Order: sequence, then C-alpha cells, then structure tokens
Amino acid sequence: VQLQASGGGLVQAGGSLRLSCAVSGRTFSTYAMSWFRQAPGREREFVAAITWNAGRTVYRDSVKGRFTISRDNAKNTVYLQMNSLKPEDTAVYYCAARVGTIQTIEQGYDYWGQGTLVTVSS
Repeated sequence: VQLQASGGGLVQAGGSLRLSCAVSGRTFSTYAMSWFRQAPGREREFVAAITWNAGRTVYRDSVKGRFTISRDNAKNTVYLQMNSLKPEDTAVYYCAARVGTIQTIEQGYDYWGQGTLVTVSS
C-alpha cells in the first residue's frame, strides 16, 4: 500500500487549501484514514480521521469548524479541506491508513504518506 499526499503550499492567514491523499491498492475502502501534522520542533499530532464508509469523522479541537475530512472510495482518495487557516496550522501534513476503526494516535496506523508542507503566513 502506498500513500501519496499532495496539495500543500503557501497561503495567507484566513485562506484555504485542500490536501489530497491518493492510496494505491484495491482495499482502500476498508481503511480508516487520518491526517496528522508535524510543526517544526514539535511532535506529530492528530488532525482528523474518517471511517472506511465516511460514517464517522473525528477532529482535534483546534481545527473543528475549519477543517473537513472526506473520502472518495471510487478514486481511492482522502481529502482535507482546510479553511480559515491560521499561522499555527503551519506544518507538514501526513495522511495515514489503517484497517479497522479510527485511531487518534500515530502508533495505530500501518501506512503513511510522505507528507506535504502547508505554510500559513500572517
């Protein structure tokens, strides 16, 4: 299984970006998918997760109401729509996959993408 994240870039505070994560393999629809992020000098942290059928989503408190995770199982892709971006959202964003239920800790994930950098200027 390979994950390829894309969509990062430089945006001003208050702007929007949409991240994508394309997943190889025929079993994408069985995976719970998540986004994590790692800011410079900080540990990687959970951002959002979605169940295999998009029936449930989970967000960290600081992004609730601003970020939306979604998936298209026909395209083997998960998305993270980020609105009202803040400088503190600056980080490398990683997508991750696991078989089973949502987890909010990185140790629970089997597969990781390479990361895409999001920079929010003030």
